[in-house]
Amino acid sequence: MLFTFDVSFAELWDHLCHAGYWLIPIVGVWIIIYAINAWSWKCVIDGVKSPDEHVSNWRIYRLTITGYALNYSTPVGGLGGEPYRIIELSKNISQDHAASSVILYAMMHIFAHFWFWFISIFIYLALVAVGDLPMTTMVGVILALIFVLFLLAFYFFAKGYKHGLAVKGIRLAGKIPGLKGWSRRFLERHSGTLHKIDRQIANLHKQNKRSFYSALILEYFSRVVQSSEFFFMLLLFGIDCGGGWSGLALTYLHSILILAFTSFLANIIGFLPMQLGVQEGGIVISTAALGLKPAVGIFESIICRVREIIWIVIGLILMKIGGTEPSEYMKQKKDEVL
Repeated sequence: MLFTFDVSFAELWDHLCHAGYWLIPIVGVWIIIYAINAWSWKCVIDGVKSPDEHVSNWRIYRLTITGYALNYSTPVGGLGGEPYRIIELSKNISQDHAASSVILYAMMHIFAHFWFWFISIFIYLALVAVGDLPMTTMVGVILALIFVLFLLAFYFFAKGYKHGLAVKGIRLAGKIPGLKGWSRRFLERHSGTLHKIDRQIANLHKQNKRSFYSALILEYFSRVVQSSEFFFMLLLFGIDCGGGWSGLALTYLHSILILAFTSFLANIIGFLPMQLGVQEGGIVISTAALGLKPAVGIFESIICRVREIIWIVIGLILMKIGGTEPSEYMKQKKDEVL
């Protein structure tokens, strides 16, 4: 993409240098985004842990950042940080509660993604209605197919929250060639734990609705805040839809659509580390669909990579410092066992 678009390296470097102080809000807004993610995860943890178990807010925030740093740099659909979170959180609460809270939060994170993409369809249609965006037959068919896909996804999520997904997930993994034997052995060894996790998943939805919906709303809101990253970049390139409050509001809606399409494409093809190429393609295609030059998408994608690398480094540093000792509750439990 870098070699085929009509963008010289001199122009590319000039735009990166032009970013200047704009990199501060672009990178800094993720302090807020991760704080919202951590708050959402805390709601889930509070819904599954025992009253005598305790995890500090800083520890949850730190594990949120480090978990996403691993997600960015590993494949498997951005789930590389979940085993790490389970291991670390098990130092503060029981392993069953740690595993169920991490699985529940991962489900909530994906569920909020679907809601973000779903609502973005109506944002696009609203902008079509006011004459800001075009509507072609192909776009209409694609939106209709995605709409049906999301309705099916909501159905499966509802089933998962009602009955749990741990056991079904391991059984589903057994259908992948080469994993059948591993799946059977894993179910035989950990059947009791997996069923317990499924019960905790179901209980959060049934008995702790406040925690469930608080986590979902916070996760959705974090996507809206994340859109400000593209909003800042559009302003950096002088794109403000005419300026004024109405122009800035329209620009922010465009930013939401760019993030929605990019994240949708990146999650469909989620087996590449750091979503290499997929994220760049999604940003370029989405910006071009909004009537902007593809070169703008190239610049946006590279600035996004700079931000990702900065936060990966921060996450890896946080893995090495601060709060790795077991909590007093877990020390007491260990002493009781001994």
